[in-house]
This record gives sequence, structure tokens and C-alpha cells, in this order.
Amino acid sequence: MPNVSPEGPAAPAPAIQEPSLDEQIAAYQREYGDLDPQVEKVVSALGRLNRRMNVAYGRQVAALGISNAEWEVLKTLVLAGSPYRMGPGELAKRLGLTPAAMTHRIDRMANEGLVTRDRDENNRVRVIVELTDEGRTKWLEAMRMASAFEDDLLQDLSADERGVLGELLIRVLRRVEHAQPDAGGRLTDLD
Repeated sequence: MPNVSPEGPAAPAPAIQEPSLDEQIAAYQREYGDLDPQVEKVVSALGRLNRRMNVAYGRQVAALGISNAEWEVLKTLVLAGSPYRMGPGELAKRLGLTPAAMTHRIDRMANEGLVTRDRDENNRVRVIVELTDEGRTKWLEAMRMASAFEDDLLQDLSADERGVLGELLIRVLRRVEHAQPDAGGRLTDLD
């Protein structure tokens, strides 16, 4: 129950603010003297950016009435190309999920009208998951929202700077993918 005083309801408690990157790096250097501050600044900035972008995208898809987990399935089906169909096993592999988690996700999405799940006409044992018109509409609206957010996010960078940043991040990504080729999925199911 909220605190209420004779003057009225209490103001919400201020959010706990995380330390700045410089404060974080200084604390790490204090505790671990071998830290390379340039490396830590890049890695910490990427981590914070990723976390905040995930929150922003989560809010956008929630405004559309879908979850991040459902968005991932819609995106994967669109990436497969027309007619936007895949088997649940392949979807699970691409998303790094267990078959049970994928089944749970597909059940929810079929009930919401985002996908259909039917038997393959050529192989009655095989199930096919297909994007519905409603699912594609949700995907398109999420893309519109994400594009506006991303344009705003990068507005302070010139086209050349965006190109350089993109190339640098791809180089780092390739290094991680080479060192951790199995790290594209999840360590545990999220739903």
C-alpha cells in the first residue's frame, strides 16, 4: 500500500541510478588493476546499449499486444521468406529454444491468431507453422516503430559515421561468433 501522509500521497521513490560508465570503470580498476579501461568502456557501453534497446523494443511490441518472444517468431518466419512457413523444430533451432518451449510459444501465438499450425499436406506427420495476415500486420507495425526509434537513436551520427560504426561492430561480432560459434541461442528458455 502506498505511503499516505496528511498532506496527501507520498511521491514515488526515486529510481536507483546506475553509476556512469566512467564511475563503473574506475571502480573496476580499483578492484582489478589489470583492467584495460578502453576495452571496458566499449564492452560496458555495448552492454548498456543492448539492455536499453531491448527494453525499448519490448515496450514497442507490448504496445502492439505481443511479447518479445512472439516478436522473435514473427521475425524468424518473415526472414524465411514467402510463404512464411517453417516447421516448429527448425523454428526452435533458429531461436535457440527447446522443442517444448517452442510448442508453448506456438500454442500461444496460434490462439492469438498470429500463426497457424497445420499438418504438412505432403507429410502428415510433419507440422507447419505459418504466419497469418494478422501476424504479418503486427510484424510490419513493429518494424515501423523500430525504424523510427533507430533513426532517432542514430540521429547524431553522420551517414559516414554510421557506416564506420556498423563495420566496426560487425568486426567485433565476427570475432565473438568465431570464438563462441554456439552462442547464438539461449542458455535457458525465456518463456
